Amino acid sequence: MVTRILLAAAFAALSISAACAAEPPHGKVTDVFDRPIPNLPGKSMKGVVVEYGPGAASPSHTHPKTAFIYATVLEGSFRIQVKGQPEKIYHVGENFVEEPGSVHLVSANASDTEPARLLAVFVLDTNEKELVTPIKK
Repeated sequence: MVTRILLAAAFAALSISAACAAEPPHGKVTDVFDRPIPNLPGKSMKGVVVEYGPGAASPSHTHPKTAFIYATVLEGSFRIQVKGQPEKIYHVGENFVEEPGSVHLVSANASDTEPARLLAVFVLDTNEKELVTPIKK
């Protein structure tokens, strides 16, 4: 009986570890600025630095419906796919945009050995607080 309990506990622990290992680690997001746009009442420009360690990725997500996003790669490379567009790898100095209402299907470090970092600049309604909303599966 004790052997069965120990085996069941060991199997459960292995199953949890395997499930966690299958999901890539997420990135780190740092706010770098948040400024109202003086000649566009009700609009702001917000900047964030997104950092992914080797193999890291974010789940599929959306941004506020009012957000226009311009991103440029500062370090490493990113694998990006916005719904309706092919997946593409962006390298240092390259950039991409996301139109308001876009669905960000893939956002990942393209390398399993090197870190990656990008600057994303949002132009959106000033009252928007949540910049990322994960897509429920």
